[in-house]
Amino acid sequence: MIKLRSARLPSTVKQQLASYQRQIDALPSYVARVYAAKDKFEQYNKPNNSTFKQVRQTLEKMCAGIRHCCYCEDSVADEVEHIYPKDLYPEKVFVWSNYAYACGQCNGPKGNHFALISPKGVLTDIARSRNDPVTPPPKGKAALLNPRTEDAFDFLELDLVNTFYFHVIDGLSLKDAQRAKYTLDILRLNKRDYLVKRRRRAYQSYRNDLEAYIQHRDNHESPQLLKIRIAQLRMLGHPTVWREMKRQYQDIPELKALFDNAPEALQW
Repeated sequence: MIKLRSARLPSTVKQQLASYQRQIDALPSYVARVYAAKDKFEQYNKPNNSTFKQVRQTLEKMCAGIRHCCYCEDSVADEVEHIYPKDLYPEKVFVWSNYAYACGQCNGPKGNHFALISPKGVLTDIARSRNDPVTPPPKGKAALLNPRTEDAFDFLELDLVNTFYFHVIDGLSLKDAQRAKYTLDILRLNKRDYLVKRRRRAYQSYRNDLEAYIQHRDNHESPQLLKIRIAQLRMLGHPTVWREMKRQYQDIPELKALFDNAPEALQW
């Protein structure tokens, strides 16, 4: 999970999203806005809606790799995810900065689960159950790390030697450590065995591709073919693994040998 690349949404699409949002904001009560947000989003978020077609195309450009989910980086992203759930924050249902591209395995379990965190690190779950009253959430900072505005590398590190689990970085404030742990738990990034196995396999693939690049570079392969090899490496899945390899290479002998031999790869 890394900070998403920025991509420019066409101004006409932004204007149309703002028009959709005004329909919600104009309603007289929070309850009405909550129900309208769900209905209107389902109505407009269709393949034949030109606005959301361009929303999806732009979100795809922001994905790591080939349309990989912004959270797990494994499955194909096919759902427009509301970082702040629309059932809790109807004022953000058509706000471009609240969108990310996610897979159903991440977006489904996350759903309307959401928590706020106090400056002292106290976590408050504000998810609304079926029979709860529909009232506005309290003010506060989201516990979930926001892939549009925050870099998870400031909060998490990936064990590349043994478990291939994410861990909370040592030395964080209590609040930041709580946010990192909440993000791991709500997205189940360490609890899905297949994700752990695929991160391990991605590590092997990146290492093998880097070894192949060095071999072909030393055999004087043409610059054009070397560029193709670099592009192919950068399109592998789980880009967090590659970034973590570059961050940790000094501490892992097999990686240090590779990157010392190809220091240019640290810029890929």
